[in-house]
Amino acid sequence: MATAKKAPAKSAAAKTAAPAKKRTPNAAFMKALTPSPALAAVVGASPLPRTEIISKLWVYIKAQKLQDSANKRMINADAKLKPIFGKDQVSMFEMAGLIGKHVQ
Repeated sequence: MATAKKAPAKSAAAKTAAPAKKRTPNAAFMKALTPSPALAAVVGASPLPRTEIISKLWVYIKAQKLQDSANKRMINADAKLKPIFGKDQVSMFEMAGLIGKHVQ
């Protein structure tokens, strides 16, 4: 009883031989948005793309040491962030959704 041999698996090099497409940024993320006065207190009043707003928020969070020491995914709101978040502590995943209400 002979068993049928499987075809040899393609190597990883053969799979990556096709030229990679250059990623184009999504225009919606690059559009400059004006922050609300509460958000402008943290990131500045000039219009910024959504990605820059999130980056500046993280710089502020790390500078003020607002990440929860036990669970780094949670962010503790201080006096400037509480009007933006609406509560004392938020997850870093829900932060982007809460920011959407404060940009135009």
